Amino acid sequence: MAIADATVQGITVDGVPLKDKLRRATRTSRVRAFLLVTPLLLFITVSFVLPIADMLFRSVDNPRISSLLPETVAALEQWDGKKLPDEAAFAALAKELKLRREDRNLGKAATRLNYERGGMRSLITKSARKLKRVERGPYKEAMVEIDEKWGQRETWAAIKLIGKRYTLVHYLAGVDRRFDADGNVVTQPEVRRIYITIWGRTLWVSLLVTAFCLLLGYPIAYLLATLPLRQSNLLMIMVLLPFWTSLLVRTTTWIVLLQSNGVINDILVWVGILSDEGRIRMIYNMTGTLIAMTQILLPFMVLPLYSVMKTISPSSMRAAQSLGANPFTAFVRIYMPQTVPGVGAGSLLVFIVSVGYYITPALVGGSTGQLISNFIAYHMKSSLNWGLAAALGAILLAGVLAIYWLYDRVVGIDNMKLG
Repeated sequence: MAIADATVQGITVDGVPLKDKLRRATRTSRVRAFLLVTPLLLFITVSFVLPIADMLFRSVDNPRISSLLPETVAALEQWDGKKLPDEAAFAALAKELKLRREDRNLGKAATRLNYERGGMRSLITKSARKLKRVERGPYKEAMVEIDEKWGQRETWAAIKLIGKRYTLVHYLAGVDRRFDADGNVVTQPEVRRIYITIWGRTLWVSLLVTAFCLLLGYPIAYLLATLPLRQSNLLMIMVLLPFWTSLLVRTTTWIVLLQSNGVINDILVWVGILSDEGRIRMIYNMTGTLIAMTQILLPFMVLPLYSVMKTISPSSMRAAQSLGANPFTAFVRIYMPQTVPGVGAGSLLVFIVSVGYYITPALVGGSTGQLISNFIAYHMKSSLNWGLAAALGAILLAGVLAIYWLYDRVVGIDNMKLG
């Protein structure tokens, strides 16, 4: 009788309210579930979130000039930029150029300034060497006598701009823009405009590779979904074979196949389609990039398409034909609309991967087949302009997210299926 009364009043047998008991059990299950996914969260944080956060920070962080020329930067803070700075700024820069030459850090400052304004490296090194003989001021006349560029306010505007610890100059450089001496955003000189062309080339190559993969992958996936099991398994092995082969091996294989004296040209000459002098150049250009990337990324299109096509009932085609539709009409109006989720998934996957592709364009692309990822790698490894590399990476990330958002708005991410 007491147990029944306790149940009616919402109290368990041990005297604890039922709501508290349920709340405690729910909290325990949540803690247990969180502990189970903690290793995965740590892995994602260390390998994904923190590198992206570091990239975004480096894209705006600009510590070199502010740390190497702090007195000069401080003297230029009150400069209005309309005329040349006063004697104090010249004296501060002359002093710090001498110090940086002594501690062997002059090259770091000169290189960073040269990224923003061409000719600054030679100007800085020459001035530091000649200022060693200048014992006392006035430094303004002495530095203008060393090089007339010190009499141009654009030179000092560049030092003031790069002297800021946090700046957007890397993002502007990534789209061929810069700040002028008055602080306005202007287009880079024509000889320094490269990134808009590279962004356009990257987008165009990604679209072409996606289209080629769709054209080649759709019939392959259809065969995989409709052939008998024995034949489809053999075809699936051929599709998956690239995943079991090193990417570097596949790419170097295309170099052997596509070069002027390679296998493909030799076969075309042997058959008589080409003359020995008319061999086609298919490597170290855009043609090689498109061919190699299409072959390497083709499985990323085939597998989503196959996983969707496998779930489509063959009876839908037979029903359409029994109602009077010919095979082509039944395929276009009945079968193809059901494969749209697979088309969307494969296209989105191939496009996003190809936008950031690096190894294949680097090996087979030559000068005309390089994509934006190759320039990011160049600034990371060769020019050591990590700020610009980070800004280019951030722009690429923003573009991928924008494409993902656009796909969600137009098609709907819920309609994307992998099976």
